Amino acid sequence: MTASRIAARVQRIKPSPSSAASDRANELRRQGKSIINLVVGEPDFDTPVHIRQAANAAIERGETRYTQNAGTPELRQAIVDKLARENGLTYGANQILVTSGAKSAIFNAFAATLGAGDEVLIPAPYWVSYPDMVLACEGEPVTLACPEENAFKLTPAQLRGAITERTRWLLLNSPSNPTGASYSAAELRALADVLLDYPQVLLMTDDIYEHIRYEGLDNPHILAIEPALTARTVVVNGVSKTYAMTGWRIGYAAGPADLISAMATLQSQSTSNACSISQSAAVEALNGDQAFVKESVAVYQQRRDRCLDLLNAIDGLSCRKPDGAFYLYVNCAGLLGKSTTQAKRLDTDYDVVMYLLESQGVAVVAGTAYGLAPFFRMSIATDIKTLDEGCSRIAAAVAALS
Repeated sequence: MTASRIAARVQRIKPSPSSAASDRANELRRQGKSIINLVVGEPDFDTPVHIRQAANAAIERGETRYTQNAGTPELRQAIVDKLARENGLTYGANQILVTSGAKSAIFNAFAATLGAGDEVLIPAPYWVSYPDMVLACEGEPVTLACPEENAFKLTPAQLRGAITERTRWLLLNSPSNPTGASYSAAELRALADVLLDYPQVLLMTDDIYEHIRYEGLDNPHILAIEPALTARTVVVNGVSKTYAMTGWRIGYAAGPADLISAMATLQSQSTSNACSISQSAAVEALNGDQAFVKESVAVYQQRRDRCLDLLNAIDGLSCRKPDGAFYLYVNCAGLLGKSTTQAKRLDTDYDVVMYLLESQGVAVVAGTAYGLAPFFRMSIATDIKTLDEGCSRIAAAVAALS
């Protein structure tokens, strides 16, 4: 038998479930079926005009060549200023790494620090890529189930009970994809108190949804609450969600100089610098007019409230009100055990998701992909007419069950 030419570390991981769900929806659309795609976590707004104009100006100035590997001085300074202004965090430019999307920052951090068998604590539900990035770097993801009755949030007791001598990282995402759960200052204080007892544990904060918070919720950062953790924390963020710049591919990491340097060395031998034009646009996003941020969050909140009303009126479904981000994590436990008109029994949330897609053309992602079932995630980053139609089709699909 011929040995596999694919490395074991790659065989350990799987393709993104959200990408797979979107691909299936697109396939059905090509077949002529009417599909409501509520899979993709991407703002439906255009990038604000002043940011696009900054990119055009950069092109006209000829800023189309390689930049410094770690990012342009202008963008790294804009990030330093942003972190001080908005988060109360102090960094130097040598503690900033600009990456090709926030995912690249996370991967670089894991690749630079994880050895075989090192554990990464990941509260579940989690963004689908976290565990597989850990696996790709030969670490071991340790998922900590955070049930709905705990508002989908990690408790200090859970954290303390999960730390072992192999624990290398804790990863916190607030507000969370997929649940929108957001940690309060008091909750972060309690988690920080646990981490202070375990100085060997590194902390990563994925802050990509930090500005998409509802009802005027505060935006506390664990490092502002407990600065002593700064020397072992990597802060990950980017411009994609806040400024509707997903395709521009700009993320960044802020952290201890030695760790950022190691991540930059790794990046220099992989992707090298992020897109020069996108970096100029990101400077304008961080330094320029912020009106778009407040306006877009107000729209997301209207969509959230509308969909919550519609979904919670469907017998067998329920959804907790998210604090932030632009997803709903819908509890579908009430549908399990029911049967379709074709006498197929729905035993899992994956069965529910496939039933919604095949019977009514509504594409969502099964909660199993996020580490906590039985739920499904639907994105509200689309117009209200599409969301109304999607919820109407979901209601029709549920009504047809017996």
